[in-house]
Amino acid sequence: MSYAQVRSLRRITAPELAVFVSGVASMGLEILAGRMIAPEFGSSIYTWGSIIGVFLAALSLGYHYGGKRAAERASVERLSWLLLGTAAYVALVIFAGDILLGAGSAFPLPGRFASLPAVTLLFGPPTYLLGFISPYAAELSGTEAVGEASGRVYAVGTVGSILGAFGTTFLLIPALGIDAIGFLFGAVLVVTALSISLPSIDREPFFATIGVGLLLIAAIGSGAVGVSSGGQVVYQTQTPYQELEVTDLGDTRTLYLDGQRHSAMNLEDPDRHVFGYTRYFHMPYLFAEDPEEIDRVLFVGGGGFSGPKRFVSEYNATVDVVEIDPEVIDVATEYFRVEESERLNIYNDDGRRFLDETDRTYDLIVLDAYKKDKVPFELTTVEFMELTSERLSEDGILFANLIAAPNGPASEFYRAEYRTMEQVYPRVYSFPTAGPGVVQNIEIVATKNPETVTESQLQARNRDREIGIDLEREIENYRRDEPTDDVPILRDDRAPVDSLLDPMVGQRYVIEQAPPPNATATGTGTGTGTG
Repeated sequence: MSYAQVRSLRRITAPELAVFVSGVASMGLEILAGRMIAPEFGSSIYTWGSIIGVFLAALSLGYHYGGKRAAERASVERLSWLLLGTAAYVALVIFAGDILLGAGSAFPLPGRFASLPAVTLLFGPPTYLLGFISPYAAELSGTEAVGEASGRVYAVGTVGSILGAFGTTFLLIPALGIDAIGFLFGAVLVVTALSISLPSIDREPFFATIGVGLLLIAAIGSGAVGVSSGGQVVYQTQTPYQELEVTDLGDTRTLYLDGQRHSAMNLEDPDRHVFGYTRYFHMPYLFAEDPEEIDRVLFVGGGGFSGPKRFVSEYNATVDVVEIDPEVIDVATEYFRVEESERLNIYNDDGRRFLDETDRTYDLIVLDAYKKDKVPFELTTVEFMELTSERLSEDGILFANLIAAPNGPASEFYRAEYRTMEQVYPRVYSFPTAGPGVVQNIEIVATKNPETVTESQLQARNRDREIGIDLEREIENYRRDEPTDDVPILRDDRAPVDSLLDPMVGQRYVIEQAPPPNATATGTGTGTGTG
């Protein structure tokens, strides 16, 4: 290769710079789209399929029309206008993203397609504009060989996409909020539009560049005012796994993950149960032959540590908590008064990997890592249930906190998980927490003891045992022998969790509030999640 050819490869032209930046922006926005869409529609395979499909369709459309117009309209000035147009739409997304998201969710579509309109409204137009840039750049390359021109454009654009994907995933999302990341992409587009127009730039594009820059500044400046529908925002961030927000409303502090309430703490009484479903965490102490023998407990999933904190204060047990998101652990320590001690051990790890590698034996394992619309399938299968059984003592108990409906179409995931547990554990029981027909927390208890524990036995044990909480009303929700013939057994090689969760999309998620300490009823009202 000649010296002149090497210099040509190293030198990047204005059109190629535009292609590179368009690659960064398109792939970066695609990764960001998952975070913006998840609080409303979840992050299931259907959501990600919609995002990828919309981006590919919009780019293809841009490539098509850009290619048809490139011979007559391609110019550096038009590339600049395309970048500015994309930046302006990004500013709109920053400023009115919630409005566009709400408009997109209004379409009456089946659950698995529900996110398509919102993704299209939010990201279709800017991605379409970016699609014009590659064919315009190929036309402006000055190379007569079509293959060489298109190959170089594809290479430069792909390198930009790689940088956008890795940079957004591993650097931007862990460090910045959604609006800040959107602003950064918009600013890069504006700066690129200005730089490819220099040293000479006409009056009109110059003022357009200034105008779009000011629009981005105004959009980011109008963002987070520190208040959400859940109260005063105390802390907010994007973690590698989810959107996280801590809010205060009255004397209640709440942890939101991907827009859904996950844990809550009473600021005056940090160990008190705020959500009614957390009271059921004590149910294993009634199923055990001798509650005093529950010496070691494992929680898979930490959140606000409502259960672990209460167990440490209430029982003479050592509690291990494994939480995959390090930011959740930091937030629990900083905002939910969690203190690691000799009896509370916190591990930042994947729940299944932790169980696979540990040599400890537990008397109780609590699975609290499921969300309404995002369930790690590897924590649902027969193989995983066999692993939990291996890590439990001879009389050990498995407790799972699921979100589903107890009956109807939205019960498919619950009943599939129930059937899956039955393949490993001799007896499986369940306790819906918020009445029939609605999406709610359903607590499942699986025991190694083949003898059935009846509802009346549980009530008698509740009266006789001092377990620190009265579960009389909770026991009345006792269920067993659920109909499961129409749902699959979940296995590592086939666990259609996303399709089982699909009927819950758009349904209200009801969380009952726990009663005040001296109340006689178990629920003093209900709250709804952002399903």
